Amino acid sequence: MTKELGIGVKKEENFSEWYTQVIQKAELADYSLVSGCMIFRPYSYAMWEILQKAVDERLKKMGVQNAYFPLFIPENLFKKEQEHVEGFSPEVAWVTQAGEKELDERLAVRPTSETIMYESYSKWIRSWRDLPLKINQWNNVVRWEFKHPVALLRTREFLWNEGHTVYATREEAEKERELIIGMYRDILKEYMALHGLIGKKTEKEKFAGAVYTVSIEFLLPNGRVVQGPDFHFDGQNFAKAFDIKFLNKDGKMEYAWQNTWAITTRMLGVMIAVHGDDKGLVLPPKIAPIQIVVVPILYEGTKEKVLEKANEIKELLSEYRIKLDDREEHTPGWKFNEWELKGVPIRIEIGPKDVEQNEVVVVRRDTLEKMKIGFDVLKEKISEILEKMQNDMYEKSKKFIEENIVEVKSWDEFIKYAKEGKILFAPFCGVPECEEEIKEKSGGITTRCIPFKQPKFEGNCINCNRKAKFMCYFAKTY
Repeated sequence: MTKELGIGVKKEENFSEWYTQVIQKAELADYSLVSGCMIFRPYSYAMWEILQKAVDERLKKMGVQNAYFPLFIPENLFKKEQEHVEGFSPEVAWVTQAGEKELDERLAVRPTSETIMYESYSKWIRSWRDLPLKINQWNNVVRWEFKHPVALLRTREFLWNEGHTVYATREEAEKERELIIGMYRDILKEYMALHGLIGKKTEKEKFAGAVYTVSIEFLLPNGRVVQGPDFHFDGQNFAKAFDIKFLNKDGKMEYAWQNTWAITTRMLGVMIAVHGDDKGLVLPPKIAPIQIVVVPILYEGTKEKVLEKANEIKELLSEYRIKLDDREEHTPGWKFNEWELKGVPIRIEIGPKDVEQNEVVVVRRDTLEKMKIGFDVLKEKISEILEKMQNDMYEKSKKFIEENIVEVKSWDEFIKYAKEGKILFAPFCGVPECEEEIKEKSGGITTRCIPFKQPKFEGNCINCNRKAKFMCYFAKTY
C-alpha cells in the first residue's frame, strides 16, 4: 500500500490526525478557501442523499410537506423574537452591501429559519381549519461563532432539514415529540448503526426561543460528545412574536403552538468517528454508497473467464449498490486497501481457482473476516452478512457509549473521569449560574441532556450545596 493511500496514524494514538486523514484520503470532503466552509465530495454527499431520502420518506408519511424559504432575512424581521435573537447574535453573518451599493437594511444569512418562515405563517394561518401546518425544508445554514472548524463535525456552513410545525393545542404539539425523536432514533440505528443518549436539554443549553429542547447525544472516541438530531417545543413564544393566531372552533382568537426539529450533516462525522478503524472508514451497509465491491484477480490466459464470472456476480447482486473493479492499472492488493479505506461493507474476491471451484472469497469490512462462499448460495449469504453487519455495528456502538458512562458522586470523581473522556452522570441543581461555574472549573465540560427515565437519587448538586433536581449527563463537546 502506498503511503498516500494508507492512514498514517493510529486512531487511538492521535484521533484528530486520524480523522483528518480519513476525511481527505477517503475522498469525503475538501477544504474551501473560506475558513470553516467545506466541500462535500461525491462520496460523502451520496451518504447524505441516502440519509435525506430515508428521513424524507418518513416525514411525508407523517403528512409533512417540503417547501423552501429565502436564505436572507431582513434585520427587522430577525429581531422580532428577542430571546431567539440573543441566542444567535454571535453566530450571524450579515450582508451589508450589494455590488457598490450599501444596503438600506442588513440581511442576515440564515442561521436557522424561524423568523423568515413565521412571517409567512402569520399570513397563511387564519382558522383552526388551517391547522396543523407541517412544513419542512432541506437547506444550508451559516453559523459563524467559532475559531477551530472540524470537517463535518463543526463547520460554519452545514446542511440539514428544518421541520417547522404548527398546531392548535399544546397537547397536539407535544405529541409530535415522540414521533420525531423516535423517527430520528430509528433512522440513526437502521442506517448509521449509531446509538445515542436521549434526553431534555437544560435551560442554558436549550434552543434559543424554545420552551424546551430534546436531543440525541453521541460519544466520539476522543471523549467528546456531539449533539445529534433534536426537537424543540417552542410553545407560543414565536406565535406571540410573529402574531400567528387562529380562530378556534368556538369562534375565539388564540395563539398557535409550534415545534421545530432537525438532523444535520454533522451525523456523517459522528458515524465516521465512531465506526472507523486504522485502515480507514467502516461504513454501515445501509448508508454505504457502494455496498459491495467485486475485485477480480486477473492473469493472462484466465482473464476473460474470471471477468465473465465477475460480471455474473454483479448481475446476480444487482439489487445492491455494487461495483465491479476491473481496473488493470492497479494490483488486487492495492484495490483491497483502497476499498478498505473507503469502508465498503463487503469485498468479493474471485480468481481463476475460485471460478473452477464455483465459489468466491467474501470479506467483511468491519471484522475483516474472510469466508469462502459457493456461487449457488451467494445471494442468500450476502443478504445475511449485510444484515448481521448492520446489527453488529449498532450493538458495538451501543456498547461503546454504555461502557463509557460513569456515575459520579463527588467533584473529585467528576474531574477524574472527565480527564479519561467519560460521559459523567451526576446529580445537578439545574441552575444556569451553577452550570456556567461547572464549565469554567472543569475546563469546558457542559451538560448534555437530562434522561427522561430518572434513577432514584438523593443529595446535593455535584458542584454546589443546592439540592439536586435530577441526574444529568455531562461531557466535553465541540
